Amino acid sequence: MGKLVCTSLVVAAIAALLGERIVNLRKRALASRELLQNHLPNCVALKNLDSGSEDITILGDGLAFISTGLRFPGLPVPEATGKIFSLDLQDSRMKPVELRMPRNFDLDSFNPHGISAYTDPTDDTIYLFVVNHPQHKSQVEIFQFFEDNHLLVHVKTIKHELLHSVNDIVAVGMDSFYATNDHYFSHELMKGFVEPVLGLSWTNVVYYSPTDVKVVSDGYYLANGINISPDKRHIYVADLLGHNVHVLERKEDNSLVSLKSVAVGSLCDNIEVDPETGDLWLGCHPNGWKLCVFDPNDPPGSEVIRVQKIHSDQPVVTQVYEDDGSVLMGSSVAAVYGGKLLIGTVFHKALVCDLE
Repeated sequence: MGKLVCTSLVVAAIAALLGERIVNLRKRALASRELLQNHLPNCVALKNLDSGSEDITILGDGLAFISTGLRFPGLPVPEATGKIFSLDLQDSRMKPVELRMPRNFDLDSFNPHGISAYTDPTDDTIYLFVVNHPQHKSQVEIFQFFEDNHLLVHVKTIKHELLHSVNDIVAVGMDSFYATNDHYFSHELMKGFVEPVLGLSWTNVVYYSPTDVKVVSDGYYLANGINISPDKRHIYVADLLGHNVHVLERKEDNSLVSLKSVAVGSLCDNIEVDPETGDLWLGCHPNGWKLCVFDPNDPPGSEVIRVQKIHSDQPVVTQVYEDDGSVLMGSSVAAVYGGKLLIGTVFHKALVCDLE
């Protein structure tokens, strides 16, 4: 009888703990947030991007790179395989063009996630860094871009034990970068259930170069988007489940020192930085629970947030766009150029909107 009582008490305690943890997870996922609409004028869906547009980055001349076809556990499976598109934002036709890939590259397993472009200052050669998840593993592909031929030539694949769950990346050299790991564990059950339910703040940022690989920042609930300031002195990291953006200072040895975090009130995914103003543009999930337990009859919404004066004592956080999922589901990135706003999604379509 005593053993039965003890067993019952243990089961009840575990159930109570699990219940409390799930309630806490729902709070972090903003499961109770009502989805509204705050639209911009003249928003148009971009062609050829019906399988998502998880990350977007824009060069100084208005040429955008877009990753599409991300296959992610628990989310709708895209019809097309992974691809990279370019979009000339100075061309009024706004037509994404699929970039040709080398024949010796495994396109069948190409599963692109975060991307970053780097221009070699010595000869203006453009390199595109792509987080790739073949068989749901993590590695980084580096391509050289040839604009005239709409071609990506594969340069190298980078794998490392510290790059075990890479989400996003920001290139700082021809073969060096900072990257976020969005999970601490590698096992699907541990990272997909145990880690979020327990609310562990164990994810991190890694610096990689051919001669130096190290964890440079940690303590995030879910380290997601990452980018760099126009002057290259600061790194920005979005903690999706922390509802904030962290500001970190770069040191000469490429280590990072935390300066502060800015609350954004949403589950923000990727970060893009306006090179002229330094403003941060964030593609966010206003209700992350709806994204995780996807129901097409109750879809996840979309939100774009702008952060101005992030280094000041009073940063300005503004909602620029919101949708309840009837137009756009699962926004993951927002990027601006020439008065236009591009909004990409994890698995849905992409929009281009006039900001004014």
